[in-house]
Amino acid sequence: MNQSNNSSILEKFVNTVMGVKASNPQQSLNTSSTTQELDIKAVLVYKLGTFLQIGVMILALLGMEKLIILIDNSSSFPSWVSTLLAGLFFALLSLRSRIFSILDNTRSRQTYDQVIRPRWSPPPLVFPIVWMIIAVLRVISSILVWQQLNHHLLVLPFILFVVHLALGDTWNTIFTVEKRLGAAVPVVILGPWLSALVVTAIYWQTNPLAGITLSFSCVWLTVAAVLVLRIWQLNGSEPLYPLKLNK
Repeated sequence: MNQSNNSSILEKFVNTVMGVKASNPQQSLNTSSTTQELDIKAVLVYKLGTFLQIGVMILALLGMEKLIILIDNSSSFPSWVSTLLAGLFFALLSLRSRIFSILDNTRSRQTYDQVIRPRWSPPPLVFPIVWMIIAVLRVISSILVWQQLNHHLLVLPFILFVVHLALGDTWNTIFTVEKRLGAAVPVVILGPWLSALVVTAIYWQTNPLAGITLSFSCVWLTVAAVLVLRIWQLNGSEPLYPLKLNK
């Protein structure tokens, strides 16, 4: 009983930190109300949402950089204040990048709970726990790069970092929210997975320890990409593009 209670407390804590909503068992996958026609409107919305999110986050990088420069140039603040602010900013990006998006990026177990999954698929609770660990590693690696680049934020490594986050949020919209299992396959490979490799590589070039720290996210995203592919195969292998819904 105690073990069950502890597991429930852990699950509530992790889901609260990561913003994961409980699954609604009464809702089901909307697989019967689609055609084979490409949903052009959805594609345009995904692109617009992603580009807007990247733009807003780049502006956030610029604003935070100016604030940190003011703090660094002021004798009123101790040196650790700017590091604390940068750490909090990277934590915000890592945990809540979706607040910068116009798309519905609700985190939920609903889709994952309802699809047919391979036998080796991790339990649902594993995902928010791993992503929480990755968020911590992102903060640490980004601080190392930030220090290496003399406290600058509007630089290529962090621009690529926010691009990676935006692509991940858009994928979450496609898979978790809209349950488009086919479109989720190329997006996860060309989006979060490929961009994670690029960000890790440029972090490593800037500060090898930062790249090593961030490399765990590449391992996990490789597992996630394979899992998304297998889920697609086990659930009908719909076309690899967003299908238009019947009215």
